[in-house]
Amino acid sequence: MIPTLVFDIETIPDTDGLKGLLGLPAETSADDVAKIAFHQRRQHNGSEFLPLHQHRVVAISCVLREADIFKVWSLGAPGEPEGQLIKRFFDGIEKYTPNVVSWNGGGFDFPVLHYRGLVNGVQAPRYWDMGEDDKEFKWNNYISRYHARHTDLMDLLAMYQGRANAPLDDMAQLCGFPGKLGMDGSKVWDAYQQGEIEAIRNYCETDVVNTYLVYLRFQFMRGQLNQVAYDREISLVRDTLNADAASHWQEFMAAWKS
Repeated sequence: MIPTLVFDIETIPDTDGLKGLLGLPAETSADDVAKIAFHQRRQHNGSEFLPLHQHRVVAISCVLREADIFKVWSLGAPGEPEGQLIKRFFDGIEKYTPNVVSWNGGGFDFPVLHYRGLVNGVQAPRYWDMGEDDKEFKWNNYISRYHARHTDLMDLLAMYQGRANAPLDDMAQLCGFPGKLGMDGSKVWDAYQQGEIEAIRNYCETDVVNTYLVYLRFQFMRGQLNQVAYDREISLVRDTLNADAASHWQEFMAAWKS
């Protein structure tokens, strides 16, 4: 059985890099760098959302489903350097060659990991293989949009039409799952400035479980899971999270039950 790895990332402005890109004095605070970058971006295109290469990864959370294992966790330790987090992620792909699932991973998460992996000097030969080393990867690799080794569930459900994209939070709630609880991507920078890296990691973990639950529903819809198998998978997630005393999982399960 090929492992399934569902992942999500959280990012903040790369204030060190932006300081150089914007030609700001060395003593400019991170808060001021971010405010200037947001302001310039808003003037340029009406949104404060920064170009992907100007993000810095602060959390990568994963769900692993393999054999009888369901596991959810965040890579590394809170505050671990960006390059090490990214290295951990690609090392996992190198070692296990899982099928990877994301929500908008092709439009955000993977491009950010590409740019930031480049900045941090991270190697990921298995991930980038398109048939040069393993001939099977020519027909099924992580890079090509329509291949199954990476399923961007949002992109696939929208039939690769951006105008048809749907938010994960909406789809999770419409399917009867908890959705986002108290935080979203727009609040991550403020939380980071307040030293709430653990809260960011917890939020990222709940997002990745929402993604996995929607993916299970998709697998049921396409006939890869029958009703018995689907119910069994849902029960595994419920039982695992109910047994976890962490506050974000208790909140998640309370929202799911309601």
